Amino acid sequence: MISTAVRNQILERLKAAEADHAIHVLYACESGSRAWGFASPDSDYDVRFIYAHDAQWYLSFDVEHRRDVVEYPIVDDIDCAGWDLRKALHLFTRSNGALLEWLHSPIVYIERGTAAKSLRELAPRAVNSVALCYHYSHMARGNAREYLFSDKVRLKKYLYVLRPLLAIRYIEQGGGIPPVQFEQLVQASASDGIRGGIATLLKLKRDTPELGMGEPIAELGDFIESELQRHGTLFSGQGRPDVLEGEDIRSELNAIFRRALADHQMS
Repeated sequence: MISTAVRNQILERLKAAEADHAIHVLYACESGSRAWGFASPDSDYDVRFIYAHDAQWYLSFDVEHRRDVVEYPIVDDIDCAGWDLRKALHLFTRSNGALLEWLHSPIVYIERGTAAKSLRELAPRAVNSVALCYHYSHMARGNAREYLFSDKVRLKKYLYVLRPLLAIRYIEQGGGIPPVQFEQLVQASASDGIRGGIATLLKLKRDTPELGMGEPIAELGDFIESELQRHGTLFSGQGRPDVLEGEDIRSELNAIFRRALADHQMS
Protein backbone atom coordinates (compact mmCIF):
# COMPACT_ATOMS: atom_id res chain seq x y z
CA MET A 1 0.00 0.00 0.00
CA ILE A 2 1.09 3.57 -0.70
CA SER A 3 0.19 6.12 1.96
CA THR A 4 -1.84 9.16 0.97
CA ALA A 5 1.06 11.46 1.92
CA VAL A 6 3.54 9.60 -0.28
CA ARG A 7 1.07 9.30 -3.14
CA ASN A 8 0.44 13.07 -3.04
CA GLN A 9 4.17 13.72 -3.03
CA ILE A 10 4.62 11.46 -6.06
CA LEU A 11 1.81 13.24 -7.91
CA GLU A 12 3.49 16.57 -7.17
CA ARG A 13 6.78 15.23 -8.59
CA LEU A 14 5.01 14.12 -11.75
CA LYS A 15 3.32 17.50 -12.09
CA ALA A 16 6.72 19.17 -11.73
CA ALA A 17 8.17 16.87 -14.40
CA GLU A 18 5.44 17.98 -16.79
CA ALA A 19 6.32 21.63 -16.19
CA ASP A 20 10.10 21.05 -16.32
CA HIS A 21 10.04 19.22 -19.64
CA ALA A 22 6.86 20.49 -21.34
CA ILE A 23 5.39 16.99 -21.37
CA HIS A 24 2.08 15.33 -20.54
CA VAL A 25 2.18 12.22 -18.34
CA LEU A 26 -0.12 9.60 -19.85
CA TYR A 27 0.52 6.82 -17.38
CA ALA A 28 2.46 6.49 -14.13
CA CYS A 29 2.84 3.50 -11.86
CA GLU A 30 4.94 1.81 -9.21
CA SER A 31 7.51 -0.72 -10.38
CA GLY A 32 10.04 -2.90 -8.57
CA SER A 33 9.60 -4.52 -5.18
CA ARG A 34 6.52 -2.54 -4.13
CA ALA A 35 4.67 -3.61 -7.28
CA TRP A 36 5.97 -7.17 -6.95
CA GLY A 37 4.67 -7.34 -3.38
CA PHE A 38 7.83 -7.86 -1.34
CA ALA A 39 9.01 -4.39 -0.41
CA SER A 40 11.02 -3.87 2.79
CA PRO A 41 9.97 -1.13 5.22
CA ASP A 42 12.68 1.13 3.77
CA SER A 43 12.33 0.25 0.07
CA ASP A 44 12.43 3.08 -2.45
CA TYR A 45 9.36 4.09 -4.41
CA ASP A 46 10.19 3.24 -8.03
CA VAL A 47 7.88 5.55 -9.96
CA ARG A 48 7.86 4.95 -13.72
CA PHE A 49 5.86 6.85 -16.30
CA ILE A 50 5.10 7.22 -20.01
CA TYR A 51 4.73 10.73 -21.38
CA ALA A 52 4.01 12.59 -24.60
CA HIS A 53 5.15 15.93 -25.99
CA ASP A 54 3.01 18.25 -28.05
CA ALA A 55 2.55 16.97 -31.60
CA GLN A 56 4.85 19.69 -32.94
CA TRP A 57 7.79 18.20 -31.01
CA TYR A 58 7.58 15.04 -33.12
CA LEU A 59 7.52 16.99 -36.42
CA SER A 60 11.28 17.47 -36.50
CA PHE A 61 13.76 15.97 -38.94
CA ASP A 62 16.02 14.91 -36.03
CA VAL A 63 13.35 13.57 -33.70
CA GLU A 64 15.14 10.22 -33.41
CA HIS A 65 18.13 12.03 -31.88
CA ARG A 66 16.15 13.96 -29.29
CA ARG A 67 16.24 12.85 -25.67
CA ASP A 68 13.41 10.43 -24.99
CA VAL A 69 13.80 9.78 -21.27
CA VAL A 70 13.18 11.89 -18.16
CA GLU A 71 15.13 10.98 -15.03
CA TYR A 72 15.46 12.50 -11.58
CA PRO A 73 17.83 11.70 -8.71
CA ILE A 74 16.33 9.80 -5.77
CA VAL A 75 14.97 12.23 -3.18
CA ASP A 76 13.15 11.11 -0.02
CA ASP A 77 13.21 7.50 -1.28
CA ILE A 78 11.32 8.42 -4.47
CA ASP A 79 12.99 7.31 -7.70
CA CYS A 80 11.15 8.91 -10.61
CA ALA A 81 11.86 8.23 -14.31
CA GLY A 82 9.91 7.97 -17.54
CA TRP A 83 9.97 7.21 -21.26
CA ASP A 84 8.58 9.18 -24.17
CA LEU A 85 5.58 7.47 -25.76
CA ARG A 86 7.44 6.89 -29.02
CA LYS A 87 10.25 5.11 -27.16
CA ALA A 88 7.72 3.06 -25.20
CA LEU A 89 6.01 1.93 -28.40
CA HIS A 90 9.33 0.88 -29.94
CA LEU A 91 10.14 -1.11 -26.78
CA PHE A 92 6.69 -2.67 -26.93
CA THR A 93 7.61 -4.07 -30.36
CA ARG A 94 10.57 -5.76 -28.64
CA SER A 95 8.36 -7.36 -25.96
CA ASN A 96 10.25 -5.31 -23.38
CA GLY A 97 9.64 -6.95 -20.00
CA ALA A 98 10.02 -3.79 -17.94
CA LEU A 99 7.43 -1.91 -20.01
CA LEU A 100 4.97 -4.81 -19.81
CA GLU A 101 5.35 -4.85 -16.02
CA TRP A 102 4.70 -1.10 -15.87
CA LEU A 103 1.51 -1.52 -17.89
CA HIS A 104 0.26 -4.28 -15.58
CA SER A 105 1.40 -2.77 -12.28
CA PRO A 106 -1.11 -3.14 -9.43
CA ILE A 107 -0.20 0.38 -8.21
CA VAL A 108 -1.18 3.12 -10.67
CA TYR A 109 -0.73 6.83 -9.94
CA ILE A 110 -1.97 8.34 -13.22
CA GLU A 111 -3.78 6.96 -16.25
CA ARG A 112 -4.96 9.48 -18.82
CA GLY A 113 -6.40 8.76 -22.23
CA THR A 114 -6.42 5.27 -23.71
CA ALA A 115 -2.76 4.58 -24.56
CA ALA A 116 -1.94 2.29 -21.62
CA LYS A 117 -5.28 0.48 -21.83
CA SER A 118 -4.84 -0.06 -25.57
CA LEU A 119 -1.34 -1.47 -25.10
CA ARG A 120 -2.58 -3.86 -22.40
CA GLU A 121 -5.31 -5.06 -24.74
CA LEU A 122 -2.87 -5.46 -27.66
CA ALA A 123 -0.15 -7.21 -25.65
CA PRO A 124 -1.59 -10.78 -25.66
CA ARG A 125 -1.58 -10.74 -29.48
CA ALA A 126 1.65 -8.82 -29.98
CA VAL A 127 4.09 -10.01 -27.33
CA ASN A 128 6.66 -12.62 -28.36
CA SER A 129 6.98 -15.21 -25.59
CA VAL A 130 10.55 -16.18 -26.54
CA ALA A 131 11.69 -12.56 -26.38
CA LEU A 132 10.05 -12.21 -22.98
CA CYS A 133 11.83 -15.34 -21.75
CA TYR A 134 15.13 -13.79 -22.85
CA HIS A 135 14.40 -10.79 -20.64
CA TYR A 136 13.62 -12.89 -17.58
CA SER A 137 16.51 -15.30 -18.17
CA HIS A 138 19.01 -12.44 -18.35
CA MET A 139 17.61 -11.03 -15.10
CA ALA A 140 17.78 -14.38 -13.30
CA ARG A 141 21.29 -15.28 -14.46
CA GLY A 142 22.71 -11.86 -13.59
CA ASN A 143 21.41 -11.91 -10.03
CA ALA A 144 22.23 -15.59 -9.43
CA ARG A 145 25.79 -15.32 -10.71
CA GLU A 146 26.61 -12.28 -8.60
CA TYR A 147 24.86 -13.04 -5.32
CA LEU A 148 23.88 -16.68 -4.79
CA PHE A 149 26.67 -19.11 -5.57
CA SER A 150 28.98 -18.72 -2.56
CA ASP A 151 29.26 -19.75 1.09
CA LYS A 152 27.25 -16.71 2.21
CA VAL A 153 24.43 -15.29 0.09
CA ARG A 154 22.42 -12.07 -0.12
CA LEU A 155 19.13 -13.54 1.05
CA LYS A 156 16.84 -11.04 -0.69
CA LYS A 157 18.45 -11.93 -4.01
CA TYR A 158 16.75 -15.31 -3.87
CA LEU A 159 13.51 -13.43 -4.55
CA TYR A 160 15.07 -11.47 -7.42
CA VAL A 161 16.14 -14.73 -9.08
CA LEU A 162 13.05 -16.79 -8.28
CA ARG A 163 10.67 -14.20 -9.70
CA PRO A 164 12.07 -14.26 -13.27
CA LEU A 165 12.52 -18.06 -13.18
CA LEU A 166 8.89 -18.52 -12.17
CA ALA A 167 7.88 -16.02 -14.85
CA ILE A 168 9.56 -18.21 -17.47
CA ARG A 169 7.73 -21.27 -16.14
CA TYR A 170 4.46 -19.31 -16.30
CA ILE A 171 5.12 -18.47 -19.96
CA GLU A 172 6.13 -22.05 -20.77
CA GLN A 173 2.89 -23.30 -19.22
CA GLY A 174 0.94 -21.16 -21.68
CA GLY A 175 -0.15 -18.54 -19.17
CA GLY A 176 0.82 -15.60 -21.38
CA ILE A 177 2.22 -12.43 -19.83
CA PRO A 178 3.25 -13.25 -16.25
CA PRO A 179 1.50 -11.47 -13.37
CA VAL A 180 3.50 -8.67 -11.76
CA GLN A 181 2.67 -9.70 -8.20
CA PHE A 182 5.10 -12.33 -6.98
CA GLU A 183 2.65 -14.33 -4.87
CA GLN A 184 0.44 -14.87 -7.91
CA LEU A 185 3.46 -16.27 -9.74
CA VAL A 186 4.24 -18.56 -6.82
CA GLN A 187 0.68 -19.88 -6.76
CA ALA A 188 0.71 -20.51 -10.51
CA SER A 189 4.22 -21.82 -11.11
CA ALA A 190 6.11 -22.86 -7.96
CA SER A 191 6.43 -26.48 -6.88
CA ASP A 192 5.42 -27.47 -3.36
CA GLY A 193 9.07 -28.13 -2.50
CA ILE A 194 10.06 -24.45 -2.61
CA ARG A 195 6.92 -22.73 -1.34
CA GLY A 196 7.89 -22.96 2.34
CA GLY A 197 11.30 -21.35 1.71
CA ILE A 198 9.70 -18.62 -0.37
CA ALA A 199 7.11 -17.86 2.32
CA THR A 200 9.85 -17.53 4.94
CA LEU A 201 11.87 -15.18 2.75
CA LEU A 202 8.83 -13.03 1.95
CA LYS A 203 8.07 -12.54 5.63
CA LEU A 204 11.68 -11.60 6.36
CA LYS A 205 11.83 -9.22 3.41
CA ARG A 206 8.64 -7.40 4.40
CA ASP A 207 9.55 -7.13 8.08
CA THR A 208 13.28 -6.36 7.88
CA PRO A 209 14.78 -3.01 6.81
CA GLU A 210 17.67 -4.74 5.06
CA LEU A 211 17.81 -8.48 4.50
CA GLY A 212 21.54 -9.20 4.77
CA MET A 213 23.89 -12.10 4.24
CA GLY A 214 23.03 -15.61 5.38
CA GLU A 215 23.49 -19.31 4.87
CA PRO A 216 22.37 -20.69 1.51
CA ILE A 217 18.84 -22.15 1.49
CA ALA A 218 19.34 -25.58 -0.02
CA GLU A 219 15.91 -26.16 -1.60
CA LEU A 220 15.89 -22.74 -3.25
CA GLY A 221 19.46 -23.05 -4.46
CA ASP A 222 18.75 -26.49 -5.92
CA PHE A 223 15.67 -25.21 -7.76
CA ILE A 224 17.57 -22.23 -9.17
CA GLU A 225 20.48 -24.35 -10.37
CA SER A 226 18.21 -26.93 -11.95
CA GLU A 227 16.18 -24.26 -13.78
CA LEU A 228 19.27 -22.51 -15.10
CA GLN A 229 20.69 -25.82 -16.27
CA ARG A 230 17.38 -26.76 -17.88
CA HIS A 231 17.37 -23.53 -19.86
CA GLY A 232 20.96 -24.10 -20.97
CA THR A 233 21.70 -21.70 -23.82
CA LEU A 234 18.07 -21.53 -24.91
CA PHE A 235 17.68 -17.92 -23.78
CA SER A 236 21.21 -16.59 -24.26
CA GLY A 237 23.45 -15.26 -27.01
CA GLN A 238 22.14 -13.41 -30.04
CA GLY A 239 19.05 -15.53 -30.55
CA ARG A 240 16.53 -12.96 -29.36
CA PRO A 241 13.95 -12.88 -32.14
CA ASP A 242 12.88 -9.88 -34.15
CA VAL A 243 9.20 -9.33 -33.50
CA LEU A 244 6.17 -7.45 -34.79
CA GLU A 245 7.02 -7.43 -38.46
CA GLY A 246 3.35 -7.56 -39.33
CA GLU A 247 1.68 -4.50 -40.78
CA ASP A 248 -1.43 -4.96 -38.62
CA ILE A 249 0.45 -4.53 -35.34
CA ARG A 250 2.39 -1.52 -36.61
CA SER A 251 -0.86 0.06 -37.75
CA GLU A 252 -2.41 -0.42 -34.33
CA LEU A 253 0.62 1.10 -32.60
CA ASN A 254 0.50 4.09 -34.96
CA ALA A 255 -3.16 4.52 -34.12
CA ILE A 256 -2.38 4.43 -30.39
CA PHE A 257 0.36 7.04 -30.89
CA ARG A 258 -1.80 9.41 -32.94
CA ARG A 259 -4.78 9.05 -30.63
CA ALA A 260 -2.60 9.88 -27.60
CA LEU A 261 -1.29 13.03 -29.26
CA ALA A 262 -4.80 14.07 -30.29
CA ASP A 263 -6.09 13.52 -26.74
CA HIS A 264 -3.17 15.56 -25.40
CA GLN A 265 -3.97 18.46 -27.72
CA MET A 266 -7.56 18.52 -26.49
CA SER A 267 -6.73 18.30 -22.78
